[in-house]
Amino acid sequence: MENLKKYKDVFCKVLNVNESVLNENFTFKDVPQWDSVAHLSLISELEDVFDVLFESEDILHYGSYLNGIEILKRYGVEF
Repeated sequence: MENLKKYKDVFCKVLNVNESVLNENFTFKDVPQWDSVAHLSLISELEDVFDVLFESEDILHYGSYLNGIEILKRYGVEF
């Protein structure tokens, strides 16, 4: 499975959103269920799926769909 599909699947699963809403403008402000618990679930699931361990700074600044892709790229994940 390609990485972009895996990435989208994590968002859909954790935030319970339809894939069609995921785009470069999608942020935590767009979905009420993206609270602190969902944020940590999202981070944990992404770490498992992509076999990475996020730095604290990255966890704090992970606030959008697009930003997450950029963060994962820094960990060597190709999109």
